[in-house]
Amino acid sequence: MRVIAGSARGRQLLAPKNQRVRPTADRVKEALFSILTSRLGDFSGMRVLDIFAGTGNLGIEALSRGAESALFIDSHRDSAELVRKNLEGTRLAERGKVVVQDAAAAIRWLSRGEPPFHLVFLDPPYAEGHTQRLLELLSTSPLIDAGSTVVAEFSAKEDVPTRFGRLVESERRVYGDTALSFLTISDRGEPCP
Repeated sequence: MRVIAGSARGRQLLAPKNQRVRPTADRVKEALFSILTSRLGDFSGMRVLDIFAGTGNLGIEALSRGAESALFIDSHRDSAELVRKNLEGTRLAERGKVVVQDAAAAIRWLSRGEPPFHLVFLDPPYAEGHTQRLLELLSTSPLIDAGSTVVAEFSAKEDVPTRFGRLVESERRVYGDTALSFLTISDRGEPCP
């Protein structure tokens, strides 16, 4: 695992010694950030939320490309420590904050006062139902608004809907077993099918 572009380009990221964390593969990350760059342009000034951060791979890539700040959420202390070490190793620690808490609880807690994020990464363990549950929670949260993009990564075998209330999928890409869903706020706000 390495940082692909920006100020920390080429720096290696520490990976976990066990199989509990499944970092996004470099080829999927390259495709993801290519799509985001074409959609969003420059990352400057962006506030990023990385849920199920694992190693911090996605949020760190956004920071390296110029994001203003990134908030990393992971419920496992070992993962949180790995994110901190990777932030230090990439010299991005001053722009990153790590929260050790269950994802749903962290979203509810942050919703009490945190302004909306420009970019949200959601990369939970595959096939455990977290993706749908957290996209439903995010769809009603003040942590996202009309200027937010949510990227959910999940197993291509999972049957994940394309609409969660006001949060609607605009594009889905599949890379082997990995699916990437790009979601934004819709004005129409129809319920999920």
